[in-house]
Amino acid sequence: MIDAALESSLAELTAIQIQAVDWDNGPLLVLAGPGSGATRVMTSRIARLLDRSRGQRFRILALASSSGTARAMANAVASLAPGLEERTTIVTLHGFCTQVLRQHGVHRRLNTNFAIYSQTTDRLALLADALRRAGVHHTHDTAQQLLPWIDYLKDRLVEPEQAESHLAAINGAVAEHAGQVAQAYRFYEKELRRGNALDLNSLVFEAYRLFKPYPIFAKHYQAAYRYWLVDQFQDTHGAQYELLRSMAQPAFRNLFVVADDDRTASERNGASVRRIRDFVRDVGCKVMQLPANFRCPPDIVESASRLAIYNGNGVESDRTATAASIRRLAFATDAQEIAGVADEIAGLDAEERRGTAVLARHRARLQAMCGALKERSVPAYLDVRRVDYASAEMRWLAACLEQVRRPLDRRNMALLVGSFEQFSAARADWEEISSRSESEGVTWLAAWLDGVRGNGAADAVHALVAPIAKLADGAITPEAAAAQVLTCFEHRAADDDLKEDLEAWRRIDREAGNGNADRSLARLLPAPVPGAVTLTTLYGARGREFDTVYLIGLAEGILPSCRSIRTEADDGGAAMDEERRECFVAITGARQRVVLSRARRYRGAEKEPSRFLAEMGYAD
Repeated sequence: MIDAALESSLAELTAIQIQAVDWDNGPLLVLAGPGSGATRVMTSRIARLLDRSRGQRFRILALASSSGTARAMANAVASLAPGLEERTTIVTLHGFCTQVLRQHGVHRRLNTNFAIYSQTTDRLALLADALRRAGVHHTHDTAQQLLPWIDYLKDRLVEPEQAESHLAAINGAVAEHAGQVAQAYRFYEKELRRGNALDLNSLVFEAYRLFKPYPIFAKHYQAAYRYWLVDQFQDTHGAQYELLRSMAQPAFRNLFVVADDDRTASERNGASVRRIRDFVRDVGCKVMQLPANFRCPPDIVESASRLAIYNGNGVESDRTATAASIRRLAFATDAQEIAGVADEIAGLDAEERRGTAVLARHRARLQAMCGALKERSVPAYLDVRRVDYASAEMRWLAACLEQVRRPLDRRNMALLVGSFEQFSAARADWEEISSRSESEGVTWLAAWLDGVRGNGAADAVHALVAPIAKLADGAITPEAAAAQVLTCFEHRAADDDLKEDLEAWRRIDREAGNGNADRSLARLLPAPVPGAVTLTTLYGARGREFDTVYLIGLAEGILPSCRSIRTEADDGGAAMDEERRECFVAITGARQRVVLSRARRYRGAEKEPSRFLAEMGYAD
């Protein structure tokens, strides 16, 4: 019998939406712009499939555009089909690739406890290390110039040995440096392998290398996941599209793909509306259009449409917006902006707060807003993926566990040494560690431990490093070592950062089980707070809906960012277009009202109003 929540949700859908939910005639491409109910259609379809197959064991795979969207979809499915959500896997494509490679990466000669380098700074450091190890003279600028071309090659699934000939065939300056780029690509990949690490492009490339030549893996996943759904398909890059094709070989038919043919999130990395045409041609699918914007008031749609159609050539709208559902706020300083918006939200009733979101380009603005709301006793939920522990203590512990797994990771070792020095009196010289490691034939970690335990170290230092030493010697498990160190930390006068990090560690234990020694925060999102104001980035807001959206930081150099402004001439405005689209998505995520906020000074520097305001018709 159909669940009451699902029955009620289906009753609110339009006829065309119901047709999409119930589609059972091969692959389908659903063209849907913001506000057309595409995410609701996807979650209703998943719930409907689960409800109609009670007692069966097949699973459903849904690839979301972001981790935040994936979690929102998973929560929606759980509410529509309670008790059946365990038969779904709702993740990003990178998350799915990670799962595949953790399970089957041994067939690619991968050590399946690999680390993932998602931060550009880490990847630049790795490339610099690779060049240094190979004896190639380089500067920081060299690495910055080479890394985008390495990404370019990976996105086109070009193997390192094919890189030089591929680049030589390209018209332009890169052809003259094809040999240098190809060499850097080879060294970079070798360094990744040496450190047992993958970057995001490698996740996709390695999964492709698994599926394409070995159709048995495709058959396995097609059998396990009878239905596949893909969100924001127009943002699929070249390598990602080829991976999906290899997964669907030779003729998987239960594909349900949602795309917006009016926009893409990033043209720079190969995402293009051309991918939609490729999909229709390659799969032979039917196409369905969800034409209406059911979510936003018409005046919000009109303002967002002005932004969407802006051609990037300096031709601004000559119309002045008069949207009743959009308000603007202006403040003298960034601190006053945070305080002013927080005061306004504090004046809302509990129900209004529940449906309110504050969106910003960067996490730092959201952290400031979170603090301001908490000062006003307003519950706030910072829905942003954490990439690292805040406390030096927990960064050190995580680095210790990682160093045992990957003893040749120089960057992690530097983090381990530096973070330990931040909360203890112990000091260690990196050159001495390296020299001792080479002369005594021990690992960097062992050399560091010997140095720290010597020189009259305090009892507290001995208590912390003793479990790590036992772990390095193989005498105890990672779980036992971590438990002993955590006991030491819990007896310290913990500050707020350490308390928060300890709770994050416990959450991972609860979610992943004690058998998982990897305590990276890269996959951990904060626990939702019922009734709280949601704080998230523009990227994290994709595919999500709120009653009221506060978009803060609408100033040149903030939104759009300095990087987009600085590179506009070099990249043809691609980065600027990406931020413009993110702004568009943020605005069209509002069901009732939008508040656009800016300040005249950020960090003491004068800032002009964001060009996006003028493009929407809100010129000062």
